[in-house]
Amino acid sequence: MSMFCYQCEQTAKGQGCTIKGVCGKDEKTANLQDLIVDGLKELSFYAYRLKKLGVKTSEADKMVIEGLFTTVTNVDFDPERLRNIILELAELRKAVKAKYIEVVQEKGISPEKPEIPALNIFSDDIEVLFNQAQVISIMKRKEWENPDILSLQEIITYGLKGAAAYADHARVLGHENDEVYEFFHEALSFLTKKEPPVDEVLGYTLKTGEVNLKVMELLDAANTGAYGHPEPTKVRVTPVKGKAIVVSGHDLKDLEELLKQTEGRGINVYTHGEMLPCLAYPELKKYKHLVGNYGGAWQDQQKEFAEFPGAILMTTNCIQDPKNYTGRIFTTGLVAWPNVVHVVDKKFQPVIDAALEAEGFTEDGEEKYITIGFGRNAVLNVADKVIDAVKAGQIKHFFLIGGCDGAKSGRNYYTEFAQKVPQDSVILTLACGKYRFNKLEFGDIGGIPRLLDIGQCNDAYSAVKIAVALAEAFDTDVNSLPLSFILSWYEQKAVAILLTLFYLGIKNIRLGPTLPAFITPNVLNILVEKFNIQPITTPEEDLKAILG
Repeated sequence: MSMFCYQCEQTAKGQGCTIKGVCGKDEKTANLQDLIVDGLKELSFYAYRLKKLGVKTSEADKMVIEGLFTTVTNVDFDPERLRNIILELAELRKAVKAKYIEVVQEKGISPEKPEIPALNIFSDDIEVLFNQAQVISIMKRKEWENPDILSLQEIITYGLKGAAAYADHARVLGHENDEVYEFFHEALSFLTKKEPPVDEVLGYTLKTGEVNLKVMELLDAANTGAYGHPEPTKVRVTPVKGKAIVVSGHDLKDLEELLKQTEGRGINVYTHGEMLPCLAYPELKKYKHLVGNYGGAWQDQQKEFAEFPGAILMTTNCIQDPKNYTGRIFTTGLVAWPNVVHVVDKKFQPVIDAALEAEGFTEDGEEKYITIGFGRNAVLNVADKVIDAVKAGQIKHFFLIGGCDGAKSGRNYYTEFAQKVPQDSVILTLACGKYRFNKLEFGDIGGIPRLLDIGQCNDAYSAVKIAVALAEAFDTDVNSLPLSFILSWYEQKAVAILLTLFYLGIKNIRLGPTLPAFITPNVLNILVEKFNIQPITTPEEDLKAILG
């Protein structure tokens, strides 16, 4: 077995990818990513202790956030770039360790060592690094680790990866928090322990959810501070005649810079996937050449991008094999694919040149629109109307139907569930899971739309704030509201959000399309006992169970 990865929902046979990732990563990419995580644990072991001794560790902070984000599903598939990260990490690890030893010696303190040290990187050859990584694979760890402890440790690791993605987006916009960085180091340092007690591991699991809430709050402040609060906005979802660039991923700053550089160039810019919510931010939608959204969720990109007659910019995950349009797709930031041009320092001229050379849309498509932009600010501004509608019996239930979308069978459940929701109910949605139903017509209840698109996956923060505000208005707690969580998951950001919901004490979550392969039966029993989490069944059965 040359690789093992089970961090996403689409993992092979529901057990783990052992030959090639369903996501498209090969064995070298998978193993190099494992080496990055291994090195980050030891880096954080020393960085955490330096922070406790009052020493700043800004280089290590940045490395941990970017390193973890790099290993999120569908981010970096380029072995050369991963190799360079490993080498940089190895040098930084040595420097931080040396600084730690220097500081403790000055203070007369005995230095500590990790119980499970990281592998020593002694070569820059990818084949050598690949072979080294076999020693630290999950399958090797299964040979000696308690399976339930391993399961919980991986939940923490994946939660940290998801939170790191949000922290990186916030950092790009100038929003950082030293307490957040300290926890990343603390948690990764904890993962170097050999036989930690179950209760301690469980504690770190919930603490990861708590810190992810802080990170989402940080990113919310970054996004709204830079671009204003999202506002209800009609968005065109059909093409406009002219040269074109489509932007996918999650990064608002990249979109803003591209809009600045394309202004007056005769190029129309479209969002794709999780970039759709950008069209509701005042400081982004003011650009007239940001004309609408193209396509659907990430898993449809190979067909949609092949048909797109312009240039494509991937700002973060989720990228798929672009073999049919390699000359028109560009990556930036942490996302990468071998032999795809990578744009650095937000200088997007190569993307612009490719768009100008391409044919573009030769005619307008039939005009079609959807409405987005129901972030917490927009919803809470009409909270009195919502509360009155609930008290009057016009709104009887709220359903949060959202999360990551994917290609695996079983996700039509979310379309059918949304369609079967009673007419006296309101649907809140977020993340790319919304594409399963966001172009359907749901109508309104007394002027309140029955479908409220809250935004990107990180806008789960808005959903939490809305739920808490409703609970306060009705003098109860969130679990006592007529509110049900129907969630889909795919990758590690969804894990981070789920841990945040657990930290908040949210119960009775329905999760699908399948449960994570990295959760053992014993760990699942703990989650069921504490939070009554349950797998989805059928829309009819689940609605009957929820509504009675």
